[in-house]
Amino acid sequence: MNFINPESSLNTLRLRDRKNTLQTLSDYTYHTTPIMVHCHLHWDGVWQRPQQFMSRISMSRPVLFVETHVDSSVNTPTYRYAPAEGGGNVTILQVLFPPSVWHDGAYVDRTRRELVAAAVREPALRKFRKPVQWFYDPMAVTAFGGHMNEVLNVYDCMDQLSQFRGAPPCLLERERKLLALADLVFCGGSKLHQDKSRFHRNCHFYGCGVDIQHFAQARDGKCAVPSDIRDLPRPILGYYGVIDERLDYELLAKLAQETSGSVVMVGPLAKVTPDELPSHPKLHFIGRRTYDQLPGYAKAFDVCMMPFALNEATEFINPTKALEYLGAGRPVISTRVPDVVSLFSSEVVLATDHEEFIRHAAQMAQNSDGERRALGLQRAQSYTWDNIVGKLQDHMRHTFEGKRAATKNGRKRLAGKLRHASSVDGKNACQLTVPSV
Repeated sequence: MNFINPESSLNTLRLRDRKNTLQTLSDYTYHTTPIMVHCHLHWDGVWQRPQQFMSRISMSRPVLFVETHVDSSVNTPTYRYAPAEGGGNVTILQVLFPPSVWHDGAYVDRTRRELVAAAVREPALRKFRKPVQWFYDPMAVTAFGGHMNEVLNVYDCMDQLSQFRGAPPCLLERERKLLALADLVFCGGSKLHQDKSRFHRNCHFYGCGVDIQHFAQARDGKCAVPSDIRDLPRPILGYYGVIDERLDYELLAKLAQETSGSVVMVGPLAKVTPDELPSHPKLHFIGRRTYDQLPGYAKAFDVCMMPFALNEATEFINPTKALEYLGAGRPVISTRVPDVVSLFSSEVVLATDHEEFIRHAAQMAQNSDGERRALGLQRAQSYTWDNIVGKLQDHMRHTFEGKRAATKNGRKRLAGKLRHASSVDGKNACQLTVPSV
């Protein structure tokens, strides 16, 4: 009987496993690679960076958008999938967990990996078996990073999620793991880029874009003002977006007290309850509206606001709505959020405190700065989602081709190492004789 030296044999197996991984990448081409997205936001939520990017990327390749839900209607973990509404070549894969198991993080990670692996074995989803993995959610890295036979890992960091209310304690640790794993990193804010580029060499800043044709409707006389705010007292100081811990509710209450018109807040509540919102006859929280309706609301706003609190949750944000407001041709006012200050100080009126915000908003409603609005429109026309996605795909292709070139060189080196390892294994084999009885 021949027995091989265990340590030598293990090294040979490791080399062969790496050879198989490199073979997978070398046989793939960039233009045929699907995308598997892991996102903390849901596709049917507020339409923002993930949907804007993936609806465009899906024009050239299939996209699987993976969501994890806690669903009281299921008794055991399961999954379901369907084409995304209005998402082009996007498929939504929803992984569902009953509330009773959600507390067990290790079980959730293991099970959602198993469920996604099972889903991509189905005929309709087999094309996603060797994807580019695209992460928005660092918490997903434990379940999926290095486990889906991926050819690239991309991290698109759109927020400093570890500083949001209710962030899991391990989120920062998992983000570090994701940054170590990723082949390519994008950042949605300049301050985010300063932070993440310390941990990754292939890290690039691409802020928010705008669908300029969509928001140009606000400048069209045919665009109707929504009926639910048409008859409110003017001027209307308006905001649309998520209503959460990032807003300055004390400022909103003061605006409502001081304005002769109305303060309108359009958007869904997140991580705040109705009881936490200020109440005033001139302050109107009207709930979520669809992306298609937003140009009409922008048109109705005499002044578009970004009334953000200056806190941990807003330290790194680059608000998508800034360019949307500017693309609609509206006057825009904001608190001094760092990225708004650094990126939009020529196009957006900045207020240092509540009194200044209230004073500037009133002045802008009476007499907006036409030159500033023209600058804003010009800026928005330069930062379209289409242009940004084109640049992202250039980076992806460059990273893929660089990794593939390294793979070819690595395969040559591995072939030599395998020949040597096999030779060593043969020399280290032990001849054991079975004693005669």
